[in-house]
Amino acid sequence: MPKPKERDDEERTAIEAAVFRRLVQHLQNRTDVQNIDLMILANFCRNCLGKWYLAEAHQRGVEISDPEAREVIYGMPYSDWKKRFQKPASPEQMEAFNKRHQVGIGDASSH
Repeated sequence: MPKPKERDDEERTAIEAAVFRRLVQHLQNRTDVQNIDLMILANFCRNCLGKWYLAEAHQRGVEISDPEAREVIYGMPYSDWKKRFQKPASPEQMEAFNKRHQVGIGDASSH
């Protein structure tokens, strides 16, 4: 398999930023996808993205609050998103979530 072409830092960063924006837009459009389902399947969710955004902003000296970072990811205040779109987790979802985290699948340090 051919090795991907090496890119300069500016080009690579621009591509990665565009992919991030596309992922965020996709998650904003897919309000039917619940955070618990993301956690079960991928061990991260919208809240994780908000925390990562907050951490990277702070690392760069950008002052931003947790609610502001979540709003970047959710496209609205988290409390509004929660009222409009979050459904209670089913017993099956909670069982799958707890099983995943008991076994230690994935990188819990990423949350």
